[in-house]
Amino acid sequence: MEKDIGKVVHYFDKAGVAVIRLTDGLALGDMIKVRKGESEFTQTVESMQVEHKPVTSVKAGEEVAVKLSQKTKQGGVVLKIEG
Repeated sequence: MEKDIGKVVHYFDKAGVAVIRLTDGLALGDMIKVRKGESEFTQTVESMQVEHKPVTSVKAGEEVAVKLSQKTKQGGVVLKIEG
């Protein structure tokens, strides 16, 4: 099952990091799917930061920087894959 948990508000191309504004919680080890137009990919969350500090989980309403395995763009939808 997939659940919409946020949107990419910025993507840092050189670092391969997306800033995601969350509408639901996210934790290390969660499986996410990032979708923008025809492009989509799935990955496990292995690295997250809030205000340049590593975190293990974040709550709805926060913005979090997540290291991505592939490129995306601003406006991309982030889904959490559950069970």
